Parts: sequence; structure tokens; C-alpha cells
Amino acid sequence: MTTLTDPPPAPRPEPGSPHPAAPPHPSRTTPVDLVLRLCLHALLAGLLALVVVRAVTGGGSDAGAVVAVVLVMGGVYAAGVLSPAVARSQRAAAMWLVALGVCWAVLLVLSPAGLWTAFPLYFLQLHLLPVRWALPAVALTAAAAIAGFLLHGSPVTPGSFIGPLLGAAVAVATVLGYEALYRESERRRELIDELVATRAELAAAERTAGTLAERERLASEIHDTLAQGLSSIQLLLRAAQRALPAGSRAAPHIEQARAAAQDNLAEARRFVRALSPPDLERGSLAGALERLSASASPGSDGAHVEVQFTVSGKPVELPTPYEVALLRTAQSALANTVRHADAGRAEITLSFMDTSVSLDVVDDGRGFDPASTTSADGGGFGLPAMRARARSLGGTLSVESAPGQGTAVAVTLPLPRGAAT
Repeated sequence: MTTLTDPPPAPRPEPGSPHPAAPPHPSRTTPVDLVLRLCLHALLAGLLALVVVRAVTGGGSDAGAVVAVVLVMGGVYAAGVLSPAVARSQRAAAMWLVALGVCWAVLLVLSPAGLWTAFPLYFLQLHLLPVRWALPAVALTAAAAIAGFLLHGSPVTPGSFIGPLLGAAVAVATVLGYEALYRESERRRELIDELVATRAELAAAERTAGTLAERERLASEIHDTLAQGLSSIQLLLRAAQRALPAGSRAAPHIEQARAAAQDNLAEARRFVRALSPPDLERGSLAGALERLSASASPGSDGAHVEVQFTVSGKPVELPTPYEVALLRTAQSALANTVRHADAGRAEITLSFMDTSVSLDVVDDGRGFDPASTTSADGGGFGLPAMRARARSLGGTLSVESAPGQGTAVAVTLPLPRGAAT
């Protein structure tokens, strides 16, 4: 049983990306990301403009210096936003943040209004730095804002401490919460993509299975009707040919009819071979079963079940429906062993007896209760199909198993007339 599990959480974006929750590829940028970036740019520009207005209208002697620092800080910010290096390199992003921090520290020394710009700096630090670096940077920025407020002789009130700290807490909660929502949406998107891909694979598998089933049905119908009828016609014509008196004028016509029946019988058998499963096209049933065993043994496709195949008795040529039934039974039983039995070893035995042919698939897995029809892992649903296939050819299917004692599946088919040893 295939279990769909949640995909791993999306990795934290590289420092220097425009937004912490934004995907690294530009094509994955959402309108929400764009709006948040524009809001951040507008917030910082508005606060810097407010600092300039406050310095100019205050009439202080440092108004010119404040305006100059604001212009420098705005230029540094714009350069970082427009620079591709900041979006790609952690080192460039860190250097940009340091430059902004230096400008902000100078502005904070010149004007108490500079602490207002700490709020957008919180978002930048959380946007560009990993959590282990972003949280200390935010805490240091909040402490600097409080120190700058006290440096200018402002009265010490609870608000002078609560304001910067509350702003930092809001920024942290906003950014981390948005990241969590983005990761959850990414997990859902990846799960939907996986479900869509799985649905396409299942549809392709169903089409392939339907095609193979139809080929097997046509091969069986041709063999059981057309080929058998032509074979009977040939036998009857041969008997009629022997019963004719010597020199009969009908003898050449009967010989022509018998030859036509023989040619059409060969053509019908060619159709049956062409419609047989691909595994039987490259040789005998024993060869197909040997390849099946090798494909499930260690070292091929990463399987962990060692499969051994043996042939018992003198092999005889079997009709195509018999070969198909035995091969499909072996494939289904071995698939259940690999997927559900948790077995380390399995044996496939093809036995030719005087009047029947049998196939046994035995494993040392966990086993199950045959009366429940399903194994402990939900397998065993192929047993009714295997039993119906054997019954359609006059054979039987038996299953011997118990929890913890392995499983043995045996199908026995009577040999058709003329094929018995």
C-alpha cells in the first residue's frame, strides 16, 4: 500500500531575498509578496520624511546633519533594494544591513525621532537573516532605540521601553506567522502536485492493464474458438481423406481444404502468440518466471526479497492461456510478497506432472489469515482474481498461511489433451 506522506517543510529562503516567505524563483512571487514589499518601502520612506520634517520644524542646529543622514540612509536603502547581489548573496545582504544600521545609529544620535525607523529595520532583519541571527539583531536594534531615546534626555516612562519592545514583538510575530502560513501552503501545493502526478500514473497503469487484459482475452478467444475449430476441421478432413477410395476425384479437393485449414491454423496461432504477454514473447514460461525471480532478487531495483526459481518434472508445451494464467499468478503472488509480507526469501516452483501442471509461490514472511481474504497490510485483494483465472481453465488455487508462519500459494491446472507427459 502506498502511503502519501506530507512533503518536508520548505527551506528558509536565502538571506538577501526580498521577502522571507517569498519563493527564491521570481516566477513564484505572489501578489501578497509584492504588496508587502511596497508597504515596507512606503513605511520607511514615510518615517524618514517624518524625521526630516521634525528636524526642520524643530529649529535645531543639527537639522542639516539630520537631513544629510536621512538622504544617505535613503540612498543606501534604495541601492540595496535595486541591487541583484543583495537578493542573491548572504554576504551582500549582511553588508547592506550593516550599512543601514550604521546610518540609523548616526541618525539616532542626531535626532530622537530616528528611533521611529527601527520598526521597518525589524522587518528587514527578519526578512534577510536566518532566525538564529535575526532575533538577536532585532533585540539589539530595540535596545539601541531605547538607549537613543534615553540619550536625548527624554523622560523615562514605561512607554519608552514598551514601545520599541512591542514593535519588535509585533514584527517577529508577523514575519514568523507569515512564514508558517507560506510553508503550509507550499506543503499543500506539493501534495496536490503529487496527487495529480499519482492520478496520471494510475490512469496510465489502468490503460496499460486494460490493454494487456484485452490482449489476453483476445488470445484466449482465438485459441479456444478459432484455433480449436480449425484443428478439428483438419482432423475431420484427414479422416475423410483416409476413408475415400483410391483414385477418388474428391481427394484433391479434400487435400486442398486440409492445407487451407492448416495454413489458417498456423495464422491463428501466430495471432495468439502476438497477443500474448510481452514476458512470454522472449521465450518459454520457465524463462519468463526465471526473469521474474531475478527482477525481485537483491541487487535489482532495490528489492530485499531473495527469490529462487526451480522447475520440477519434464517440461511440456502449454497453450498460451495456461502460460498466461501461471505467469500472472506468479506475478501477483510475488508482488504481494514483496509489498506486504516483509519476507526475506521466496521460492517459485513450476512442476510438470503426468496430468497437471502446478505453480507454487512460498515465502517466509509475516503471513495472514486466509479466511479474512486480506493480509495484515491490506494486501491479498488479488487472490479472488487468481482463483477466478485458475477456475476458468478448470484448475484450482489454494492458499496456506497463518500469522507469523509465511504464505504458500499453489495453482494447479489440468494438462490439456495432447500435452500430458
